[in-house]
Formats: sequence, structure tokens, C-alpha cells
Amino acid sequence: MVKQLECKDIKEYLKTDTKKVLLDVRTQEEWDQFGKPDGEKLGLKTYFLTIQDENFLNDFKKLLINQDCEILSICKSGQRSQFVAELLEKENYKSINISDGFDNWVSSDLPSL
Repeated sequence: MVKQLECKDIKEYLKTDTKKVLLDVRTQEEWDQFGKPDGEKLGLKTYFLTIQDENFLNDFKKLLINQDCEILSICKSGQRSQFVAELLEKENYKSINISDGFDNWVSSDLPSL
């Protein structure tokens, strides 16, 4: 079962001693219109890869994210990122869904581009 994490809890969660990366799976249009999370300011290597691409899993594997990293996936509202987290867990990655999405990232005063 995929672990759920709300934006308000991210800063505290990042204090845990595990390697973590952020994966934004929204569309190019969403990034252009609403902005992007700036995970780098939180110490998170951040990747942007839309789930709408039929080659998502192959493109994800090309990112060469180590399987010992926890992957925090985010989308607009938490639904697509839940799907991605489940998909990645099937591939033996450690996945966490940011359940309240990028809308709450911004309202939680987390850094954005």
C-alpha cells in the first residue's frame, strides 16, 4: 500500500534520514500555467515527467533514479500521482503519494518556480 503524505507535513518528513526525490507527473500545460514545485530548495532532486506519455515507465527508468530512494510523486490533486506511486511500487521503488497535490503545495507555502 502506498504511503500518503500531505503537503503540510513535507518539511517535517524531509527530516527523516532517507534519500528522497520529487517527481511531478502533471502536464506541460499545468507546469506552464500553475508553476512547478521547487524541490531543490527543500533538498529534493526534482524531476518533471508527465504521466500522459504512453512511454512513462520507460522514460522514468531513463532518469536512473536509484531504487533506494523514496519517490515522492505529485500531481494537481493526488490522483495521478497515486497511480504513479502504485505503478512504481510494482517496479520495486519506494513510493509516497503527495495526496493533496500541487494546489496545496502552493497554499502550504512550499517553494515554487
